[in-house]
Amino acid sequence: MPVVSVDTKHKVQIGDFKNPGQTWVREPIEVNAHDFPQDALCKVAPYGVYDVGRNHGFVHVGISSDTPQFAVDSIRQWWIAHGRKQYGQANELLILADAGGSNGYRPRHFKKQLQDKIADAFNLKVTVCHFPSGASKWNPVEHRLFGPISCHWAGIPLRSLELFLRLIRTTVTNSGLKVCARLTGKTYRTGIRVSDAEMKLLKLRRHAVCPQWNYTIKPHRIE
Repeated sequence: MPVVSVDTKHKVQIGDFKNPGQTWVREPIEVNAHDFPQDALCKVAPYGVYDVGRNHGFVHVGISSDTPQFAVDSIRQWWIAHGRKQYGQANELLILADAGGSNGYRPRHFKKQLQDKIADAFNLKVTVCHFPSGASKWNPVEHRLFGPISCHWAGIPLRSLELFLRLIRTTVTNSGLKVCARLTGKTYRTGIRVSDAEMKLLKLRRHAVCPQWNYTIKPHRIE
């Protein structure tokens, strides 16, 4: 059964800005002295989906807001492109996520999107386990996907979206990590509220252990 670890890396400004780290060059790389937002080409939000069993990373890069809908769309795109090909017989998906952010345990919209876009759409039972506050460093996506990506592009100014995506796609490790990246131009609306009535329609069951962080969402249609 597939197990994925998910999270959004901090937003990155694309442009002639200093990128922390060191790289071997013959001459110093010239960049802007300041990283003012108005000087950036755009600001992107890389959402990572790390397949724990296969050591494979999928990064969904958005140029809009980091919302619960964006988070679930990223997981959905991973499942369409890779998940269902590798786990065609699977009827359950386990998601490891942080306690906060767009995929946190509080946003109702994240749970509703999981019900509509993953559980019902693919007839999958989705179990989500959130790491407690302050424990996100144990989330595998942090050190098995975003860690190698950060090391790979260290010291290289991220001047264009093409370079940004290429550096993600060419990230590899000795343990066999491979990474795919995809850019989306979709705009995600913020501030969407989910009512109590809508929440009652979800087939959500909280676990006995840490029910606020662990829950399972079943599809409405069971084959």
